[in-house]
Parts: sequence; structure tokens; C-alpha cells
Amino acid sequence: MIRSVLKYLAVVLCAGLALAARAQTALPEFEIQRGVEYANHDGTALQGDLYLPKAPGKYPAIIGVHGGGWQAGSRASYAHWGPYFAQRGYVVFAISYRLSKPGQNTYPQAVQDVRAAIQFVRGRGEAIKVDGERIALQGDSAGGHLVALTALAGDDAPYAGAYPNDSFASVSSRVKAVVAFYGVFDMVQQWNHDLTHRPLDNITEKFLGTKPSEDRKRFIEASPMTYAIRAKNTTSFYLVHGTEDDIVDREQSDNFLLALKQAGFFARHFVVQGVGHFFASDPISEPYSKSGEAAGPVLRFYRDRL
Repeated sequence: MIRSVLKYLAVVLCAGLALAARAQTALPEFEIQRGVEYANHDGTALQGDLYLPKAPGKYPAIIGVHGGGWQAGSRASYAHWGPYFAQRGYVVFAISYRLSKPGQNTYPQAVQDVRAAIQFVRGRGEAIKVDGERIALQGDSAGGHLVALTALAGDDAPYAGAYPNDSFASVSSRVKAVVAFYGVFDMVQQWNHDLTHRPLDNITEKFLGTKPSEDRKRFIEASPMTYAIRAKNTTSFYLVHGTEDDIVDREQSDNFLLALKQAGFFARHFVVQGVGHFFASDPISEPYSKSGEAAGPVLRFYRDRL
């Protein structure tokens, strides 16, 4: 009897593994186009990597914007998200943008670069299999700041109209949805946080080129929180944050979420337990991956709102 039961369980296990393997291999194929130039700003060629479903079609698009304190990082951090979404029916354009260097801040240029990427993706449209009416932004940390700010204020000064010679300068930069992992939404709050936690590397001060005590208006202008108003509530937001983040306080996401809801936005959040910063670029398929833990909810958000 015991032998029969064990044999039955072995058969069931093998069948389950076979089904799982078939399900894994059944995901649609995708292709990658690396180093696609989307704009040239002030002599800097701005490039991105396209992850596209192989099958013909017209797909929603996600523009991926990496983190790194506005001074580091690369589009290679989307090496996992790109295939993940492309296999599930999305075009992903993971971009590079101008980074701050010692003595050289890149605000508002970085926002203008992200804006140009939206215009490029919408302008190329069907040539890269994109449905121009269904574009989203996704970013982490500094990238979370950039996607939120561009979505809310990209058509305002000082971001709009800076590069009239861009190939798609006249194309709309609006987006339907934003996913922000542990983003910076209040620049003064982050500056204060960095005074204690990283006094030798105050990232907002490097990015904006000043202190709040010298130009508070610049910090307010550069904060996505400033634009969480009813007049801009057509974009849906999904905020992801870890409970143990010591780089960007979870309070940033909590406060921004509240402001969005008060202004009538569709806004949701996903809190990842027991994790700090930097997890968004981890392999999605690894066991116990916190990035993988967020993947399903993020995908459902896009399917619902994009």
C-alpha cells in the first residue's frame, strides 16, 4: 500500500514538473535591440534598449528609467524586467539619461531626457510595435523620482520645449501609468534625510546644484509631490517600497500616495516586507526574490490601467 502511494506521488510530481517546464517554455519569444538612439541633447547621444515581443502586433509600452542617485546606474538594470514584460505582451524601452558629475548637476536635463524618450516611443509607434495611446513609465529610486516628475510636470516649464530640434519634439509626452519603486517624491525631505544618513553624498544637492537654504523654490519645483493636484489626475500610479529602506524613507511613498489619493488619482501601493533599497533590479525568477514578489502585482496593475 505504501509503495503504491509513493509511486502515485512520484507520478504526480513528475507530471507537475513537466507541466511547469512546458509552461515556462511556452512563454512567447522576444527580441532585443540595443543602443537605440532616441535623442541627442547638447552633444550627448541618448540611447536605450528595446525589448519587444517577436510576434507582430501593436503593444503597450513601458519606458524603464534606472536609479542611482541621479549620478550612477545604467539601463542594464532592466535586464530582467525587459524580458519579463516582453514575454507578456509589452514593449520595454530601458533608457540612459544624463547623469550628474562632480561640479555638474543635470537638473532639469534628466527630466527633459525622459520626456524625449516618451516622445520617441510614441513617435516611432508601429515601427517598434507600440500602441501610442498606451505608454507607461517605470523607475526605481532616482528613476522613480524622474518618472513621477515627468508624468506629472513634463509638459510644464522648465521641462517642455527645451529641445525643439528633437525628431519628435511636437509629440505628446503624456503617459497613462507610472510604477515607482522606492522613489524620491519630496526633495527637501530627501535632503534632510541625507544630512544624517549620507552627509558626504547628499544626492539631491548634487542633482539640483544647490541647498534648500539657498534655493528652496528649486527643490519644490523638482518634487513630484508639488504636482499631485486634481488638474493632473489622469495618470494612474503604483508605488512599491520596502519596510526596511534606509536610503529613501518609506514615508516618501506613504505621503505621496496620500497626496495622490486626495487629488483623485488612481493610486495604489505594494509594501514589500523585510527588504531595504536596491531590490528592483534583482532577478525576478530567483527563489525568494523581492523583485519577483512585486512582479505579479505590478503586471496586474499594468493590465488593469494601461
